[in-house]
Amino acid sequence: MPGELNEDTVIISDQKEGTQIYNKGNFGYPMSGGGLELDLIEATFLVESERLQVTKDGVPMSFAEMFNHSSTQYDRFDIAYLVYRDMRSRGFVVKAESGHFDLSVFPRGSVMSNSRPMYLVRAVSERDVLELDVFSKEVAHTESKGKKLLYGVVDEEGDLTYYHMSSRDPRGRSLHSSSKYAAEGRLIGERVLITEESHIEYLGKKGFYGKMMGNILQLSLIESCFIMEMGDLNVTTQSGEEMTPEKMIELGVKTQEEFELRLDAFRDMRKRGMVVKTGFKYGAHFRVYEGSPDTDHAKYLVHSVPGDKMMMWPEISRTVRLSGGVKKEILFCRAGEPREYLEFKWFRP
Repeated sequence: MPGELNEDTVIISDQKEGTQIYNKGNFGYPMSGGGLELDLIEATFLVESERLQVTKDGVPMSFAEMFNHSSTQYDRFDIAYLVYRDMRSRGFVVKAESGHFDLSVFPRGSVMSNSRPMYLVRAVSERDVLELDVFSKEVAHTESKGKKLLYGVVDEEGDLTYYHMSSRDPRGRSLHSSSKYAAEGRLIGERVLITEESHIEYLGKKGFYGKMMGNILQLSLIESCFIMEMGDLNVTTQSGEEMTPEKMIELGVKTQEEFELRLDAFRDMRKRGMVVKTGFKYGAHFRVYEGSPDTDHAKYLVHSVPGDKMMMWPEISRTVRLSGGVKKEILFCRAGEPREYLEFKWFRP
């Protein structure tokens, strides 16, 4: 006996057939008094896989007709269906979600009566925009429920890429410690140069700031601003003008893009005990070490972004694939209070 289309559901009245479909894949929802109720995404999948015939007013529907009808009932049905179909083909039990998420995914072979979802899934197009403030709330919600957040991104050819999203709390072993005397530096261009050997020892060899140029330690503007704010560096210009942290930040804003945004992230990571270096050659703001760069490999690539940043999926894809190619974790440092570190990781379900 086929299922009968009823606007946004399909009803299988025959108890035997309904039980068989439910038991072989946990499709649908058993009805009191027998029978099975399927949502449209399940019914469409079963029609495509030739496991169910659906009729409308007694007339059998083809897969194309079923798909077209479902698309009129639900916005962006095509995107959600492609992700559902892919997850089902991988052996997962999948249910449509009615809230902000599109799908809930249960372990392979699970029984609905005693199982909880592993993943909450957002099904999106590669053309969609990701709003970081919304995304941050989604991460917090899924983690509070003990689940993982996945984004299934559908490209223009219908192929899928999955990303696992999570919040992180990165920490390091190199907390800044103040010196008895502030170092003296000379501002030349966009760099501060340190020549006193004892200051080089403290800042360069113990603090892991800057880079040696012969017997001179050169500090970036961001490093210099942070060390000045900590009270451990005095800076003068070539003409003898004394620079304040505020003047240094003003110089950085005038000469470098996103200076205050990057400085905000730099401050926080340094206070977390991490060693922070430029990530320019990796296409990120920073490469970040948990300990000494002399003995450790950089664990993270960090990109600082505004709290209300809107990102496109091709941009995210490029960044994530680059970080994977160099075996580093990519974190987006979301500015604001509280500051957040959000991880985007390519994922194979």
